[in-house]
Amino acid sequence: MQVRLKDIAKLTGYSITTISRALAGYADVNAETRAFILQTAHQLGYQPNGIAQQLRQQIANAIGLIIPSDAHDLNGDFFSQLLHGISAEAAEQHFDILICSALPGEEEMRAYRRLVGGNRVDGVILARTRRDDPRIAYLRAKKHPFVVSGRAAPNEPSDFPYIDVDSQAAIRMLVAHLHSLGHRQIGLILPPPDVAYTGYRLMGYQEGLAAAGLPFCADYLQYGDLARSGGFHAAQHLLSTQPQLTALIACNDLMALGAISAALGRGLRVGADLSIVGFDDLPAAEYSHPPLTTVRQPIYGIGRRLAAMLIGLIRGDQSAHTQIILQGELIVRASSGAPQTR
Repeated sequence: MQVRLKDIAKLTGYSITTISRALAGYADVNAETRAFILQTAHQLGYQPNGIAQQLRQQIANAIGLIIPSDAHDLNGDFFSQLLHGISAEAAEQHFDILICSALPGEEEMRAYRRLVGGNRVDGVILARTRRDDPRIAYLRAKKHPFVVSGRAAPNEPSDFPYIDVDSQAAIRMLVAHLHSLGHRQIGLILPPPDVAYTGYRLMGYQEGLAAAGLPFCADYLQYGDLARSGGFHAAQHLLSTQPQLTALIACNDLMALGAISAALGRGLRVGADLSIVGFDDLPAAEYSHPPLTTVRQPIYGIGRRLAAMLIGLIRGDQSAHTQIILQGELIVRASSGAPQTR
């Protein structure tokens, strides 16, 4: 015999409306009442009719994530770590994840219109913000729930729920670390100019140099594509045109690993002849040759918190409108050391 909402209401003494909202996880049902109703439903063996529930409430019980199809090394980069965290939290809260892959630009916007305009997802997690990001403008115009991994670019409003790591402070920390080892000629490999956090990382580099009493030299900068190949080619250029450099900061670990390959190919000892540091602390960083000094950001934990924040928004929890900035942690390994004459 199928257990119905009125059976739970009869046993608990609560109305069918309260029972329904408690089972759906709405925030206006207090925790003690919800726990009692959930326990009673479990004891009775209640199984919700998911399809009927979705039709009544016009919800999909799904969240969307669109990954750029030009993202590199999906088995070991930022997106894979983020997705693991999102998936874990969504599963615990009984939400599905709809993942799409699209090239940035019009193809990506079509993917958003399919997900949002077709009511295929209740909310969207947006990652790797860009300058004047059209995705944010679209989601805001549609009044569709969304949360963001990362703030808007400097001088643009970050008037949306987000979680970000203070990469400006993190790059300052890397400059200070290298300066403390004795480095005075420090190069920087930046993400593409249209990525929102590029501006923060450049400012952190400039501030770190100023705090150390070192001059800023635009010739010490190169842009990469966030892939190993981008770090390799950027390092090749810097080492060819600025041979006096004794250290390189790469703004993500994949580019740092590419820079290490470029240095080793030139016969340089990384950590002695040339120090190289990164940002993210991907699993590969600890096992590179040599192990990579980097800034750790809790990517998996950020994914979980983003999913929890978005599900809270979907359920009407106003406290889910949150803006969180986390601090990175310096992880010192063998790829950074005191400069030696070469």
